[in-house]
Amino acid sequence: MDKLSLPEEQAMQSIWQIGEGNVKAFLEKMPEPQPPYTTLASTVKNLEKKGYLKSRMIGNTYVYRPTITEEEYKKRFMKDFIQGYFDNSYKAMVNFFIEQEQMSKEELKEILDMIEGKKSN
Repeated sequence: MDKLSLPEEQAMQSIWQIGEGNVKAFLEKMPEPQPPYTTLASTVKNLEKKGYLKSRMIGNTYVYRPTITEEEYKKRFMKDFIQGYFDNSYKAMVNFFIEQEQMSKEELKEILDMIEGKKSN
């Protein structure tokens, strides 16, 4: 599966929230500023071509559902992100955020507590 563009990711966010629906339902779930209906319809068709959605016809309306969960998408593309930008090192990624002052000591401590909590389970 290809990486999603920003408009595709935004569309998928509303699709994942709904689960199954038509373009109008997805549009209503999108935050402002919403894209024009025709733009979203085109994006949805592209998502189907890329394999992210399946469609079926109900009456004269196409209904779409995701073929991949949001969690699966995050796992797949975060792995690629870490691999591509941080030489497959989560340590390098965390260090980057610390150096850029994007992560506080408190947040780092929370991460360590989460790791320790998983180890003790």
